Amino acid sequence: MVLPLPKPAALVFDWDNTLVDSWDCIRLSYNMTFRHFGMPDWSLDETKSRVAASMRDSFPAMFGDRWPEARDVFTASFQSIHMDHLNPLPGADEMLKMLGDLGLVLAVVSNKRGHFLRKEAEIMGWSRHFAGLVGADDASADKPDAAPVHLALGGTGISPGPAVWFVGDSPIDIQCAVNSGCTPILLRPTPPEEGEFPHSPARTLPGCIELAALVREQWVPISAN
Repeated sequence: MVLPLPKPAALVFDWDNTLVDSWDCIRLSYNMTFRHFGMPDWSLDETKSRVAASMRDSFPAMFGDRWPEARDVFTASFQSIHMDHLNPLPGADEMLKMLGDLGLVLAVVSNKRGHFLRKEAEIMGWSRHFAGLVGADDASADKPDAAPVHLALGGTGISPGPAVWFVGDSPIDIQCAVNSGCTPILLRPTPPEEGEFPHSPARTLPGCIELAALVREQWVPISAN
């Protein structure tokens, strides 16, 4: 049985691979870092399966006491290439415009470093859509903690809760939605794998076009006639 969704007052989006296609950029940046440490490269599939947490949460386990050095190498590597790999996912631009026209509050919570996130949004002309753009290290803790969601919605008059849809492509996004009391929406072409999600998404949608249609349905219900 599919439970009805609460009508959204706000949508909080993940950034990478929810609104922009960035897996190859992430893979290249990790591999540049690994080579600095004499470690083997990751394939694209390995990158997708292993990358989710922020650097401050994941790098200490990966690089031990040298994790600050790894953070600096990754940051420099990413900075050197990320603007060449900035591609909106299909329908993302149109979806954001439509949601804004409906008067919905929009925000982003990402585990990408905050200054990179905001630079990318500015270059794409998307900053105007978002009340808050919160990245790694901006809040007291990173996703899946609820702290960045509260920060992203600060000053909007909307508190995290079921009327806030949290939209992302990975288990850490769904966990963040649960931790902050928001409605979890999974947005990606591939369906959940068995056992992938400790908490089931309220809806699973293949892309931005389908999400836009679902939100519009909540706001402008199809007539029974």
